[in-house]
Amino acid sequence: MKTPKKIVTAGALMLALALPAAGPAAAKGCLKGAVVGGVAGHFAGRHTVLGAAAGCAVGHHLAHKKAVEDRRAAQAQAQGQPPPHR
Repeated sequence: MKTPKKIVTAGALMLALALPAAGPAAAKGCLKGAVVGGVAGHFAGRHTVLGAAAGCAVGHHLAHKKAVEDRRAAQAQAQGQPPPHR
């Protein structure tokens, strides 16, 4: 069984290796999602990498969705319309 110190060290090492490879524009939402997905995957049966990949995809999707909503709200505000309801 791995000790918590080893798990944290391994996670920090993976994060340090992954950060330079991720571009700032493409990583919008991915990093947060990957961390959450990796932790969830680890506790759901040692599927850390699969969880991180899925979390990255979901995080990126949600960040894109929020950006589109923010853009629409800004356009509506510029035209003098009330912002759309969420």
